[in-house]
Amino acid sequence: MSTPTTGDGDAPGWLTPDLGGLNLTIRVTTEDAFAQPSGQLATADLRLFTFGNRVFNTNWAIAPASVSGFDGLGPVFNRVSCSACHTRDGRGQPPSAPGETLDTMLVRISLPGRDAHGGPVPVPHYGDQLNERAIPGVPAEGRTVVRYGERLGRYPDGTPFSLAVPRYEFVDLAFGIWPRNVRYSPRVAPPVFGLGLLETVPEQVVLEAADPDDADHDGISGRPNRVWDIELGRTVLGRFGWKANQPHLRQQNAAAALGDIGLTSTLYPEPNVAQGQDAAARAPSGGAPELADQYLDRLTLYERVLAVPAARDLGDPAVRSGARLFEALKCVACHRPTLKTGDQATVPLLAWQTIHPFTDLLLHDMGDGLADGREDFEATDREWRTPPLWGIGLTATVNRHTRFLHDGRARSIEEAILWHDGEAAGSRDSFMHLSAGDRASLLKFLQSL
Repeated sequence: MSTPTTGDGDAPGWLTPDLGGLNLTIRVTTEDAFAQPSGQLATADLRLFTFGNRVFNTNWAIAPASVSGFDGLGPVFNRVSCSACHTRDGRGQPPSAPGETLDTMLVRISLPGRDAHGGPVPVPHYGDQLNERAIPGVPAEGRTVVRYGERLGRYPDGTPFSLAVPRYEFVDLAFGIWPRNVRYSPRVAPPVFGLGLLETVPEQVVLEAADPDDADHDGISGRPNRVWDIELGRTVLGRFGWKANQPHLRQQNAAAALGDIGLTSTLYPEPNVAQGQDAAARAPSGGAPELADQYLDRLTLYERVLAVPAARDLGDPAVRSGARLFEALKCVACHRPTLKTGDQATVPLLAWQTIHPFTDLLLHDMGDGLADGREDFEATDREWRTPPLWGIGLTATVNRHTRFLHDGRARSIEEAILWHDGEAAGSRDSFMHLSAGDRASLLKFLQSL
């Protein structure tokens, strides 16, 4: 099997100079490329953005504290601020050595089955994610140790490659070894720019790409996740998170504030204290709620209007050839280049935009190699939401690493492609059968995004 070189000239119709987020596109290529608002943001919204930026970057304190409105950390937590995980609004990474802590990564945990709303079942004493830090007087829940093996392989042309295979061990567990049937899922923090545009894509646009029964027999059967919306009190389309397990940004932010920092909100009014954590239950509160609605709303607006860095070098013949190969290899079946937003009353600037996020917001079976053994609402252990690719080529500049996939195991974009399996096996195999020059062109295209 082979795919011929496409040449420099023909490029897909979606490869246009405005490749990005249209009204939310910026032309910044520095380490601040993920942290900028749209240049078209109204003055009033810019003030709210600035306040939201403060909420995103503030280190929360243990209650009671003199910093009014910014206390209530813990009692168990992972990090003290949003930006501690989403560094410069970008992508997290796994620890580089077994003894290092998970600073921009966390581990979701659950028991088999579903809770009353169809979601994962919390683990007694530990909840739904392992909190590796705690305030004084409260034990941290445990610690994750990550080690890597190497899986060696060769392209059909003889070029060698190696994949890093992660192994996880959970030590210093505060309440003893957890049940044998615990499911766990390590996940790095994803970038947070462009999310307002993805939130504004109409549900109909997402669902029109779904093909759960593979009716067209192309081997690709994207499915929507259906998740619980707390404010509506019903099941709706999931959009955010590695398994599309959150319906919208406000709930995503409130859930992260509780699980990662330990902050209650009107959406999650109960403290981050799992069943049986007696010392944590006695810890002081920072108020009810600790994350005021005003702060949550400003934080949500901040993420809604974070701009998307424009694609670069689109006139380069290798980039244009790589874009054509990206389409020819059917990568676009999941990483849809173009979506359209709908109406958005709160931020008019997001409405009716033609954007290029390279995602379909659907779940896809990625095979056994990437399976985490943990279901999340309707997402199986083998299914993951297609991650957006916009901005991916600036990861090294912004975050000073090139770790990709849900757990950061891939040390480069190339390794991430080689891990693809399941519905993506055909595209991966086609990539492997390309000439070395064509592989380089496809990777150069992805680096241009």
